[in-house]
Amino acid sequence: MSDIKSLVRPPPLTEDEVRQGIELLFFAYRDFTAEPDAILAQYAFGRAHHRVIHFVGRHPQMTVGELLGTLRITKQSLSRVLGQLVRQGFIIQRPGARDRRQRLLDLTLKGRAIERQLSEPQRARVANAYRQAGAQAVDGFRQVLLAIIADENDRRRFDQVLPTKR
Repeated sequence: MSDIKSLVRPPPLTEDEVRQGIELLFFAYRDFTAEPDAILAQYAFGRAHHRVIHFVGRHPQMTVGELLGTLRITKQSLSRVLGQLVRQGFIIQRPGARDRRQRLLDLTLKGRAIERQLSEPQRARVANAYRQAGAQAVDGFRQVLLAIIADENDRRRFDQVLPTKR
């Protein structure tokens, strides 16, 4: 027996609804990045530094090549940002155990401290929005964001179902 929900087609989206969704993303991104931007400015860092710190923190032992693939920036851009983070003691680079040519990246204690400082206001903002919106909206939001991501490999990163604590 088929699910009744799958038989009901949603009404077509209007141009205004799509444009409003885009505008909401702009405003949400502005507010989502405002507090971390102020913290980054204290270090003379930008959003590229934040992205590097975030991904290295979320994926310890990430290689420089994996980081390049994730961020989709040039080697030159990554080299500038990563070099600064290494020189200032936020990230450490080590050669790979099997392949000494690989450079594995990890946050230092100082790097973990700034990662927490940057992500705490964002975690609080997202958690508050999730609580206000409810579980069904959280699942719908996740589906919308996944559908916006163009690269299938990037979407696959999120295939695993996270345990719920609701």
